[in-house]
Amino acid sequence: MARIIGDVIQAGSGCIRKHDHLEYETTTGVLAHKLLTHGRDDMTNDANLGIPAGWIGGFAGSDERFAYPTRDLGSLDMLKNMDNISLLQRQQAILWPEFSWQTQPDAGDPKRCFQMFAPDISRIGYTEQGRVYAIICPQQGIGSPSLGTINVEITVTGQRGWVDEDTRALACDMSVEVRIWFGHGHHENTAVKSLWKLIDHLGHDFPISKGKAIVVSTHKPGHPDQQIFQLSKGENPHFDAPEFARHPDEAWSVGHLEAEVGAIKQSGSPVVEEFSRLLINLLNMNSGNMLKEGNVLTWNVWVNHPEFVDQEEWQEHAEKWRKSIDINHNSPERWVSPPRFHDGSLIPVPKNFVALELAKIHEFKKNIKRMHT
Repeated sequence: MARIIGDVIQAGSGCIRKHDHLEYETTTGVLAHKLLTHGRDDMTNDANLGIPAGWIGGFAGSDERFAYPTRDLGSLDMLKNMDNISLLQRQQAILWPEFSWQTQPDAGDPKRCFQMFAPDISRIGYTEQGRVYAIICPQQGIGSPSLGTINVEITVTGQRGWVDEDTRALACDMSVEVRIWFGHGHHENTAVKSLWKLIDHLGHDFPISKGKAIVVSTHKPGHPDQQIFQLSKGENPHFDAPEFARHPDEAWSVGHLEAEVGAIKQSGSPVVEEFSRLLINLLNMNSGNMLKEGNVLTWNVWVNHPEFVDQEEWQEHAEKWRKSIDINHNSPERWVSPPRFHDGSLIPVPKNFVALELAKIHEFKKNIKRMHT
């Protein structure tokens, strides 16, 4: 068993506390069902949580339309994450962002898999009354034998909603984009080096950094014209998650959401779009079709107990992960969980996987040369 210590120190309203310690099994990448906070394992007893005073509440009940089961939030404006940091007073850290998708969505047995994205990036920020003003979503690095790390970020483009600490419930609406990019990896070979030479020679704006990332749209499942979807209380009711992807004993609360993967946003350059298709192809080969157009990406959002917000620290955290994995391809704890099926087995990798990747790269190079002849 290897231990990873989150060394983030948060200060707010005169309180400084060290972030919760996470443990994971290095041989499987499974986060252990154990959260160590001040030496205690019991995360369900409010008396042991150290939840800060100051909760007022009331926003969830300020409009009868906000209530479940309809939880209609349409009267609220969709807000951007960085615009209202000065209003944030409390937060819940999403320490267990458990994602799930179908690896064979068009087959009779879709073979659903489960993967926890990088912990301790995501947060929900809100006021003492419970109005949500910011939601930071997670990132993940996916390894490619030929191209190094392919980076994936769920980028929130708008949000609105409420949190109720008294009932441990929440209701939010969100819109997101998926951003994908890669940089030079440590496993480059002759074919990859020649690919980079071709990219440099052409001088196009390729997705080799987050600022030039491929952008994939998302929408409410089955409704491509509705880009807003719901983050609702409880676990996803459409499937039973395996125990390794559940955290009822450690988490303070849980919510769930799902979004359908849309098309790649067009760049206007045929060369860039050809390369974008290559990168999406390689990512789906490595991840079990996570971002295949039409697939539904779901996640159960398991949150830690409420804490104060230090607005300066929040700003720094948001800025850091807005620029993120560009620096070293790692999450705050340098931790990656592999996608696994319900029985815990890993997604199988073809024996000739590297050859398949290199064939895709070779095909791309031929297509590009045809475009320029």
